[in-house]
Amino acid sequence: MGKNKKKTSRILLLLLIIAGIAYLLFGDEEKGTYVSYADFYEAVEAQEIESAVIDTDRVEFKKYADEITYYTDNPEYDGFKEKLLLAGVKVENLATEEDPLIYILDVLFYVVFLGAVWFVSQKFMKEHKDSFKVVRHTGVSFKDIAGMEELKNEMSYAVDILKNPEKYKQQGIRPTKGIILEGPPGNGKTLFAKALAQEAGANFIASKGADFQSALMSLGPRKIKQLFKKAQKYKPCILFIDEFDGIGEKRNYGGSGIDKENNRLITVMLNEMDGFEGGNGVMVIAATNSYAALDPALIRPGRFDLKYTIGNPDKKTRMELVEMYTKGKTLAEELNAEKLADLFNGMSCSAIESVLNEAAVCMMVQKKEFIDLACIMAARKKMNL
Repeated sequence: MGKNKKKTSRILLLLLIIAGIAYLLFGDEEKGTYVSYADFYEAVEAQEIESAVIDTDRVEFKKYADEITYYTDNPEYDGFKEKLLLAGVKVENLATEEDPLIYILDVLFYVVFLGAVWFVSQKFMKEHKDSFKVVRHTGVSFKDIAGMEELKNEMSYAVDILKNPEKYKQQGIRPTKGIILEGPPGNGKTLFAKALAQEAGANFIASKGADFQSALMSLGPRKIKQLFKKAQKYKPCILFIDEFDGIGEKRNYGGSGIDKENNRLITVMLNEMDGFEGGNGVMVIAATNSYAALDPALIRPGRFDLKYTIGNPDKKTRMELVEMYTKGKTLAEELNAEKLADLFNGMSCSAIESVLNEAAVCMMVQKKEFIDLACIMAARKKMNL
């Protein structure tokens, strides 16, 4: 099967090359010496023109005085041929009689070109059809996330919707089907979505806004449809879209090709969000660093009902992170979780982990027995934090 596909692609490529070469050789041959239409008109008036061949966009002609082939632009007005005849010019009109060879080459070129585009797009779609992997067990629970106790309690509602959807329907409650997690990068939005799936016993499908950006028109919208179709197939399922502003940015009706494609992405996303009911086993979690950039129609109630902000960790959470990331590492006596938490004020979760890891590297390089304050500060300086 794979060999047949490779053979087909090679044949299509060969046909495209042949059609292109033939078109270049025979499709639009330029010959002769160009003369402005004004000069041509004067020559006609002076009866210096012996013969003329009228083509679609040009007029080739010869003078009595020499054997040179000249050409000028076709003025394309009624009575042009008659004017030449009255001036004694022998006229042949090709404008209404297209050369069959040129016609065949044109058709062949466009058929092969469109066929090649279709083949490449289908192959690309097939290769990326399974790019959205279904994870049945994420291996991350709320216990693995430091701090965020208030958010964990609030998100227990989402867990219950996925576990017991009928309970809400019986009470006439419309369960939420979309949640937005917003905040600066590196604070665990993706980790939180994975933990939510684990707690709910749901499948997890991850994607990014960049997954739907493509140079091939309509490929992005088709991938959105595939993503939602897959989520329905594997429900209960949490469908996670990271960098959501890459797909849901406010629509711009400026008219450029990029704007139109982005608008199509949002339209398809709106249709997919409206195409299922809350509590049917699918929940969409979207993460963004720029909530203000999202299209208002996309984030209105009924589509994304809930929004939670995951900001940089507070002191209590920073202390928990320090204890988590220094497990197995030796700290100097003067360094404890509280002191390090103060040093890491304003930093993201991922930044704290990176600094502690780099500090451990510093300890090894300098052959120290423990991580001291000098290693911490050197790590921060190296990482520009």
